[in-house]
Amino acid sequence: MIKFFLMVNKQGQTRLSRYYEHVEINKRTMLEAEVIKNCLSRSKDQCSFIEYKDFKLVYRQYAALFVVVGIDQTENEMAVYELIHNFVEVLDKYFSRVSELDVSFSCRAVPEVNTKQQNSCLPKNSHITGIEKS
Repeated sequence: MIKFFLMVNKQGQTRLSRYYEHVEINKRTMLEAEVIKNCLSRSKDQCSFIEYKDFKLVYRQYAALFVVVGIDQTENEMAVYELIHNFVEVLDKYFSRVSELDVSFSCRAVPEVNTKQQNSCLPKNSHITGIEKS
């Protein structure tokens, strides 16, 4: 199960956060700071999966943005890694080359993109065929 979803820039500033379990505001700040520190300190050669406390972190870097997802121990890391990629592809199409500014100043549109993607009429796994063609 996904616990949280973060989009962070290289300076460590949170641009988007979404929590799927209740976490108090002051604990969110501490959690985000620790998670960001762990992800930003890693080199590109290191694995994008990190064991952290009682959950796992799956992250992916796109230019100046890091997308970090916190998951429980039973979740498949590769599936979440692919989910991050698909989410960024949808944002890229919605914003015509998404950037940090798009995420920062269009915060209302990002959840809307996620909702539209879920309600789309595309057949199940249609995103896979699109990736294979590129």
